[in-house]
Amino acid sequence: MKKTYSPSFKAQVVLELLREEKGIAQISSEYGVHPTQLHKWKRQAIEGLPSVFADDKRAIEAVKSDYEAKMKELYAEIGRLGTYVEWFKKKGL
Repeated sequence: MKKTYSPSFKAQVVLELLREEKGIAQISSEYGVHPTQLHKWKRQAIEGLPSVFADDKRAIEAVKSDYEAKMKELYAEIGRLGTYVEWFKKKGL
């Protein structure tokens, strides 16, 4: 059965890894997590660090513009479908 770990547990272990006061093997033994998994968590944490300092406003604007584009696309589709419905009504189908 696959173990699942909470985000706070992972953060605690990764912080200990980053302190480099203990070796991977020792931390692995203490927490009961395979060394390969520890390396993976450490890599994920390091790769994710830039997003911690990212400008949230830019991210919000990107989501907003994606939303508006999707809405425009959906309204255009509604218009096309409405045209088809009217055409079918005229043809008596």
